[in-house]
Amino acid sequence: MPTNQTSDSHICQQLQQWVEQIIIRHNFCPFAKREFVKGSIRYTVDHAQDIETCLHKLINECIYLDEHEDTETTLIIFPDAVPVFDDFLDLVEMAEILLVEQGYEGTYQIANFHPDYIFADSTEDDPANYTNRTPWPVLHLLRSERMAKVLEGYPQPEKIPENNIKLARKLGLETMQKELRACKEIKSEK
Repeated sequence: MPTNQTSDSHICQQLQQWVEQIIIRHNFCPFAKREFVKGSIRYTVDHAQDIETCLHKLINECIYLDEHEDTETTLIIFPDAVPVFDDFLDLVEMAEILLVEQGYEGTYQIANFHPDYIFADSTEDDPANYTNRTPWPVLHLLRSERMAKVLEGYPQPEKIPENNIKLARKLGLETMQKELRACKEIKSEK
């Protein structure tokens, strides 16, 4: 998974493509389009190769969000760290603990995405996994209070994951694989 030939801007383009062509297009997150259009999603790349450095980046992004109210959410992309999904889950667990320890519980929450994401009680070839598969490992920082307000006005928000799973399975494994591959293969804009 090394990125020696991939620039940070290209990695961000790949994630932007993923947000637009998979997340928004399939409405996996019904709130993403508004923020995408507003330009309030921050994409940041960190080339950390160890979990401790990834965790430092997470806290730095919390501080960034504290200081930039106009930024709604941050996608922290780790192209060089945690290529193995189980190791990524360790990072997610430690990140959740760190948010609590640093006083950010209730302020920010983490969603997580990985190229090899597999839901518990799922198989590797289940198309549903592609609702959380990205070109690179990502920790997504969301503002908890704002997310709660958005969910209040959304009918049956608890059904979002279930609906996403149904749609991904309806689209099928081949389609989901092709769409994710297309995000990773986009040409860099110079």
